[in-house]
Amino acid sequence: MQFIDEPIAVSTIQAMAEEMFGELVKAVVDVDLGCLVIGGVMHADEEALLLGQGSLQRDLWGINLHPALFGTAGFVEFDSMINIRPGHGNRSRSVDDPGVRATIVAIVERLVTA
Repeated sequence: MQFIDEPIAVSTIQAMAEEMFGELVKAVVDVDLGCLVIGGVMHADEEALLLGQGSLQRDLWGINLHPALFGTAGFVEFDSMINIRPGHGNRSRSVDDPGVRATIVAIVERLVTA
């Protein structure tokens, strides 16, 4: 797993994808701190790393990155079991709040470069 708070090349993510799942890399984004962790086998592993570094649960969202789709809307996939939080109004594996989704995309666009 890799903690990302400085830009990383999409080619690095592509290499990670090829080693792990073939076409995607799992990631957890901290929408408050503007960072992410990539490369875990499960989103829960990445979530645990961020929680151990002081992130708050309410700020963590699981996504998948599809390097082959870099630069398109399909690059970021909002799908993770850690996103199911009925107590906070998120009842699905997706990210239901459009504002949170936009924040996640902005963080990913800032941190993942060509």
